[in-house]
Amino acid sequence: MNFPLFPHKTYRMLIAATIVAAAVPLQAQTLPVPENVVQLTASATVEVPQDLLSFVMTVTREGNDPALIQTQLKAALDQALADARKAAKPGELDVRTGNFSVGPRYGREGRITGWVGTAELLLEGTDFTRVSQAAGRVPNMTVAGASFRLSRDKREQAEREAQSQAVARFRTRAGELAKGFGFNGYSLREVSVHAQEPGVPPRPRMMAMEAKAASADAPMPVEAGKAAVMVNVSGSVQLR
Repeated sequence: MNFPLFPHKTYRMLIAATIVAAAVPLQAQTLPVPENVVQLTASATVEVPQDLLSFVMTVTREGNDPALIQTQLKAALDQALADARKAAKPGELDVRTGNFSVGPRYGREGRITGWVGTAELLLEGTDFTRVSQAAGRVPNMTVAGASFRLSRDKREQAEREAQSQAVARFRTRAGELAKGFGFNGYSLREVSVHAQEPGVPPRPRMMAMEAKAASADAPMPVEAGKAAVMVNVSGSVQLR
C-alpha cells in the first residue's frame, strides 16, 4: 500500500490542527456562570438544663522522698476509691481516677528543695444528690472543682430540636427571598449544618469554706444552670 507523502511543514500543520480540534469539545464543557444564586444562613438555639454533674477530688503530699510521696498518694487514692465505689451506679454516679503526678519543687537557685505529688478522683453522674453526697464523704480528699454539662443523650436531643428549627427558618427565608426578588420559588444548591454548644460557665453554689464545713453525710451544695445548643444552617439556593 502506498501512503501519500507530505512535506515536513505540511505534516506539522496537520498535527497542530488535530490538537486544536480535539481541544474544542473540552472548551465546550465549561459551565456557565451561576445566575440568580443567593447565599443565606439561618440558626436556632435551644436551652436545656444541664444534667451531668462532675466533681474533681484531689489530695496533695509533700516531702523529700518522692517514693514515699507516691506511696502516700496511692494509699489515699485507694481508700477514696473504695469509699466512692460503694455509692457508684452506672450513669447516675461513675467513679474514675484522674491525674496522678509527683514532681520536684525548686528553690530560688534552681535547685530541688523537695517533692510534691497530687492525685485526683473524678465523680460524675446525672444523680446530683448521689454525686454530691459521694463527694462529701470521700476521705482524705478535698474538692478541687465542680462543673455541669450536658450528657450525650441530652445534647443529641437538643441538637435535633435546634436543627429542625434552623432548617425550617432556612426554608422560610429562602422562600421569602425568592418571592421578594420576583421568582416563583427556589431549588437547593448546597447546604451545610453545624452544631455547637456555646460555653456556659458552671454555676455550682459551693465555696471553699462551705466544702470544709460540710458534714460527712450532707451533700455538697450545688445548683445546675442551662446550656445553649446552637445549630447553624448555611448554603445557597437557585432562584427560579
